[in-house]
Amino acid sequence: MKAIPYGKQHITEEDIRAVAEVLESDFLTQGPKVGEFEEAFAQYVNSKYAVAVSNGTAALHLSALALGVNPDTRVITTPITFAASANCILYCGGKVEFADIDPATGLMDLKVVRRMLESKPKGYYHGIVPVDFAGCPVNLESLGALAKEHNLWIIEDACHAPGAHFTDSTGQVRKCGDNYFSDLSIFSFHPVKHIATGEGGMITTNDERLYKKLLKLRTHGITKAPDQLLGNDGGWYYEMQELGYNYRIPDMLCALGLSQLKKANERLRERIRIANRYDQAFENTPIRPLVNNTTLGERGILHAYHLYVIRTAQRLELYNKLRDLKIFTQVHYIPVHTMPYYRANGFASTSCVHAEKYYEECLSLPMYPTLTADEQEYVISSILNSIND
Repeated sequence: MKAIPYGKQHITEEDIRAVAEVLESDFLTQGPKVGEFEEAFAQYVNSKYAVAVSNGTAALHLSALALGVNPDTRVITTPITFAASANCILYCGGKVEFADIDPATGLMDLKVVRRMLESKPKGYYHGIVPVDFAGCPVNLESLGALAKEHNLWIIEDACHAPGAHFTDSTGQVRKCGDNYFSDLSIFSFHPVKHIATGEGGMITTNDERLYKKLLKLRTHGITKAPDQLLGNDGGWYYEMQELGYNYRIPDMLCALGLSQLKKANERLRERIRIANRYDQAFENTPIRPLVNNTTLGERGILHAYHLYVIRTAQRLELYNKLRDLKIFTQVHYIPVHTMPYYRANGFASTSCVHAEKYYEECLSLPMYPTLTADEQEYVISSILNSIND
């Protein structure tokens, strides 16, 4: 059996042709494919606007900038995420605090968020960055109501969850990134994500003001839009109106993203099929899947399964045994507040009990659309044999 990673990209001949066409065109960057990708992605998640950027971290940073995060800003996020979900606030000089997770889902515990908000005077906190961890949607209807009550903005980190959705109290399906209950949402197109462009990211929003600000911040704070210029010396004229960044994404990567997006629903179905097989295999065993797909479905939740996470008290032993068998699992994530940088900068005494316990037990199994039935059965049998040794 060849090595089996926890995740990997799937590049087809159609993808290669799409990129080759751009390489043979007049534009490698700042061309038409960027706008095409933005429009197609906005439609995919049911959002009005989308802004393509160089990576998911850039998407988070620009979102924080657009919302005006500054040294007086305090933001709540989850410790079980990639560090960028919190770092983006620090980039702008803001302050971040961590809400512990719900151990049943790995998601930010909204009860904890409420307690944090109610323990401080209104105006103390300014925003929330929830994370659709592993592909499981946060209930943004509940979080949105809480944010509205306390006058907070929301950046939904949906990097794990394109195509996922939950059902709100009216019976309406709400896709991750549609911004019905949030101000901005962000996505990543890293190779192990659902849509791979090598590197790349996307911000979606329904707010035209934020959309225009993001476009400007993405390109050095520069605009050529006639309706935004303070002067005009001629057709060449542009203005740098604020301090922005070069967070643009090339046309060739957007062409790849467009090609991958066409297959997104099919590949999501494959992820769900793989998750269902894992769920079935681990019934009545010591292996505990983080969530059960059937149970989620009964609650109107569509999990995107960027990750399939199990919990086991023998995590290190199992990780090493599987590695010896060329099954390369992964751990998602080391709690952000325990990282040396955070501990050295005000978080040494921070405790998130459920997040820390989760970290001791979590393991992400191979999960990608091209994982074959034979490969998955090898993974399953190897796990069951290891825990029975």
